[in-house]
Amino acid sequence: MRTDLDHLPANKQRELERVKQIIFEEFADSIALATMSWKKKGRIDKIILYGSYARGGWVDEPHTAKGYRSDFDLLIIVSDKRLTDKVDYWLKVEDRLNRELAIDKTLHTPVNFIVHTMQEVNDGLAHGRYFFMDVAKDGIALYEFDDKELHKPKPKTPEQALAMAQEYFDSFFPAAMQSFEGAQFHIGKGYVKKAAFDMHQTTEQLYHCVLLVCTFYTPHVHNLAFLRTQAERIDMRLVDAWPRELKADRKHFEKLKEAYVKARYSKHYRITEDELRWLGERVEELGRAVHAICSERIAQLESAA
Repeated sequence: MRTDLDHLPANKQRELERVKQIIFEEFADSIALATMSWKKKGRIDKIILYGSYARGGWVDEPHTAKGYRSDFDLLIIVSDKRLTDKVDYWLKVEDRLNRELAIDKTLHTPVNFIVHTMQEVNDGLAHGRYFFMDVAKDGIALYEFDDKELHKPKPKTPEQALAMAQEYFDSFFPAAMQSFEGAQFHIGKGYVKKAAFDMHQTTEQLYHCVLLVCTFYTPHVHNLAFLRTQAERIDMRLVDAWPRELKADRKHFEKLKEAYVKARYSKHYRITEDELRWLGERVEELGRAVHAICSERIAQLESAA
């Protein structure tokens, strides 16, 4: 696996060093008081940069009309499955990265990361999951505990790939449409919180759909901002679903992102029917893009098969 960052500007290289420092500091803090042997021995085995900053072709244009900016995408490989628990070990990392981006301004590039064990990554490679194959092919190791290499990928046969992609599409896209119908029904009834949750579920299922069809992998999260960045790496048509230039547009997306928890459990969550209708228009646009991208991908696989 590559280890060089010569293709990146010096400021981006410095940012990645800072990101790496934050990850190690917060992880060390999370296991500092460990008493169990497996936890005391816990470690980060690898930190791998993947996506646009690894391949080249990143976008860094936050002040343009679309306001799009690529994120640093990181795969963190840990020594024990139990260390992948987000709440116990990685929420503080995420909070610190966000704080240094938004408040301290020591970072200027958003950071997304996923956490797996080496076995999980190698299993993904053994099952021909495109996401892990792309990481193995294009990824850049920012840190390695030892020189253990990832396993050699075993691509699926064209027939297997087609069957899996079709299965994912047939499962997730109709489910997204059912959630969208539910949102429209609840808007009509004036049940705005229930409608917001259904709209969140529609969006989440659409992102899972396009990720699974195109990469055979999706992170097990409900965070729409994270899912959005992962999906937008696949096809820039997905970017157009969400206007970013106006603060009001960004605020609407934040309300949608918060709906997974707050629309169900917080008495302080507020959303209007007008906001829901605006979100519904954007989710429809997202659905059209996801359908087109998935259909094209399945057609490619059919040709190969």
